[in-house]
Amino acid sequence: MNKMIKGFTFLILMLFVSVSLAQTSLSNSEAAILKEKVIQKSKTTKSIKSDFEQYKHLSFLTNDIKSSGKLTFKTPDLIKWEYTQPFVYKVVFKQGKLFIDDDGKKSQIDLSSNKTFKSMNGLIVKSVKGDMFDEKQFDISYFKSGDNYLVKFKPKDKKLSEMISQFDIIFEKGSLDVIEIKMIESSEDYTRIVFMNQKINVSVSDAEFSL
Repeated sequence: MNKMIKGFTFLILMLFVSVSLAQTSLSNSEAAILKEKVIQKSKTTKSIKSDFEQYKHLSFLTNDIKSSGKLTFKTPDLIKWEYTQPFVYKVVFKQGKLFIDDDGKKSQIDLSSNKTFKSMNGLIVKSVKGDMFDEKQFDISYFKSGDNYLVKFKPKDKKLSEMISQFDIIFEKGSLDVIEIKMIESSEDYTRIVFMNQKINVSVSDAEFSL
C-alpha cells in the first residue's frame, strides 16, 4: 500500500502551486468555444514528449518539494514519468497496471482491481492531453489567467473527491497545449507540474515504456 501511495503521489500524480495571476471567468460562449477547440486538439494529439518540474506542497513544510524529469505519452494510454532530480525514479502506466522502477528496484500494481485507482489512471491520461471535459464526472469552470486559460475540474464521484478535490489545468492561449496541471487533495495539499520544451506528435516507440 505504501508503494501504491508513493507511486500515485509522485505521479500525480504530482501536482502544483496555486495560480497567483488574476482570474477572470469566461462567458458561456467563450467557455464553449475553448472546450471545443481543446477537445479537437486532443483528438489529434498522438504523442507528447516534455520536460517537467513538479512541486509538492505539504502544509507542514515551509518549502515545496521540487523534483524534475521527463514525460513521455503515447495514445491511447501509455505514460511514463521519469524523475531525474533529486532522485532517479520511473513510473509507467500501461495495460491497466502501474510499473515502478525505484532506482533499480522494480515492482508493479494492478490498477484494474480498484475502481478508484482505475479512474485515477484514466484521469492522468486525460489531464496530460487536456481532455477532461466530462460534465457527468466533473463540475467545470473556465477562466482567463494572465495570458492563458485555466479550467477547474471538481470530481462528482464521492470516493474520487475524497482523494482529489480539484484538478486545475492551464492551457497556453495560442497553442492550447497543457502547460501546467495542479491536483489538489482533500487536505488542501497539492501537487503542481509545469511542462516545458514540449514536442507534440513526435515518433515514440512502445519500447520507451518498458522498465
